[in-house]
Amino acid sequence: MTPSHRSPGRRGPDDGSSEAPGVADVLDAAAAGAISPDTDAAAAARVGRRGRTGGAVDERGDEVAGALDDGRADASRAPRRGSGVARNTAIFSVATALSRLAGLAREIVAARYFGTSGAASAFTIAFQVPNLVRGLFADAALSAAFVPVFTEYLERGKRREAMLLASTLFWLILLVLGTLTAFFIVAAGVVMPLFVPGDQFTPQLVDLTVGLSQVLFPVVVLLGLNGLLVGILNAHHHFTVPALAPLVWNIIIIGTLIGLHGVFEPDKQIYAYAIGVLVGTIVQLLMVVPVLGRIDLRLQLHVDWRDPGVRRVLHLMLPVTIGLGVINVDLLINSVIGALIADSVPRAIDAAFRIYMLPQGMFSVALATVLFPSLSRLVARRDIAGLRSLLGTGARQNLLLLVPAAVLTAVLAAPIVELIYQYGSFGRSSTEEVAKALFWFSFSLPFAGINLLLTRAFFSLQRPWVPTSLAAASLAVNVAVSLALYRPLGIAGPVIGTAIASAVMTAAQAGALRRDLHGSIEGARTLDAAARILVASVPLALVAYGVWWLISGVVGDGGPLARLIAVGPAVAAGLAAYALAVLLLRIPEAEQIRRFVSARIRRRRPAA
Repeated sequence: MTPSHRSPGRRGPDDGSSEAPGVADVLDAAAAGAISPDTDAAAAARVGRRGRTGGAVDERGDEVAGALDDGRADASRAPRRGSGVARNTAIFSVATALSRLAGLAREIVAARYFGTSGAASAFTIAFQVPNLVRGLFADAALSAAFVPVFTEYLERGKRREAMLLASTLFWLILLVLGTLTAFFIVAAGVVMPLFVPGDQFTPQLVDLTVGLSQVLFPVVVLLGLNGLLVGILNAHHHFTVPALAPLVWNIIIIGTLIGLHGVFEPDKQIYAYAIGVLVGTIVQLLMVVPVLGRIDLRLQLHVDWRDPGVRRVLHLMLPVTIGLGVINVDLLINSVIGALIADSVPRAIDAAFRIYMLPQGMFSVALATVLFPSLSRLVARRDIAGLRSLLGTGARQNLLLLVPAAVLTAVLAAPIVELIYQYGSFGRSSTEEVAKALFWFSFSLPFAGINLLLTRAFFSLQRPWVPTSLAAASLAVNVAVSLALYRPLGIAGPVIGTAIASAVMTAAQAGALRRDLHGSIEGARTLDAAARILVASVPLALVAYGVWWLISGVVGDGGPLARLIAVGPAVAAGLAAYALAVLLLRIPEAEQIRRFVSARIRRRRPAA
């Protein structure tokens, strides 16, 4: 709980030794770079480990998984270890920020070549299906479950057992995911048409979807092996190459897309994108091999199904796997229902989703990651009152940061889409379609951020199945609403379904936590703050749109520079109006930000 909310005489979460993270920590996290979703998965796995061992969240596990250091070094840590964590965090954060920029560049290049054409939608679905399989069986979930078990072996001096565990999992992954990949490649002609229902996709587009999926399905087994090997590197405190791999992945895709685009016939040029993804994934896997040699890792031809470590890894994987699977199923549902509307809709929804994820990745993921260790410590100390208070503070911080982001993406949806995507084959009709989807996605942004925080609370309480089951229920809500609205509302239908499902998920998680914690999680206080934040967002919307309208009327639509000149000042002016409004309305979390900025300015002034 932050200082401004601590009642007189009450001790902080660390019994007076430290304070819980606040807005300043979130801003530090966001400034350093967005946190990897893999880190969140690793945090979930560490909770599973804590449930098994009965202890608090393992801070060494935080280091191993590459989680964000919140700046409050534990006194028990050796200075050398603390400096190593800071260095690794800096490398990870810079690499992640560069990767996100490269990912945005990749999306711009793909949009320039393919717009929201049927071919682009075929690629979207062909990529999302293996991505769903990957989310269920490979990569983040596997790495998150493997790291705690492998690290524990190393900590206990059982290096031989650790290497035998890694060897067993390597061959199991190769066997199981290799077989699964081969099945989907062979059966793609039967499986993939199930994901393009209706008659909006021509037979040629269905065939294209099948062909693209056959190129893309090998990434499942490749990412499964990569998740295991990266976990081994993390356990040995090697973070640089795994952190840089996504950046290289994006760069290779861009280069392959540009280099091979003209090699194919016009109706087959999208294969350059799929080949780029496959080649990038292969290179991503190969990048970790030399580092494995430096830690003297020698995988053996060893498979022991009865290894207790294997069973523990699979046990830890299950809730994380289902949670990640639900997220990917939700994306796939949007695309499948979008295919019933028009062949351009799956790609348009995906393009809007990429923009929608930028503020969520910067703020809500960072906030959930920063607060997670404090939530876990409060649970370990049975400080339920402190836990309720910290959840309330976290929810308000989410609203303070994400409501203005949602308002900006709503009122400036079309200008933002124009600035990012409208080049080459991505014309005005594509902009209108993507902007409509982005407008409706904006309504789910604050709920999505709060959901991440509440899910971490359940992880802290060692009840990961509660948010998983609620996520499955919200998925059903999404399907029902999307199917009811896609005919009358078009592309807005499935996106509104996502927004409503996200709001339902927030209400359900808050209600379940209220019962589990035997009291309110400061609901009345949070609703009061939400009302003030919404009031403060009114001048944000008016100023941002007004400034954009005035400047765009002068500079016109003369290309990227003109669009940037119109959108940039509009966003800056809108945020300035919002900042003034929240300070005038005396929102405590806004005051925390003011103090944070003032402290940073004073720190940078040269000494007199």
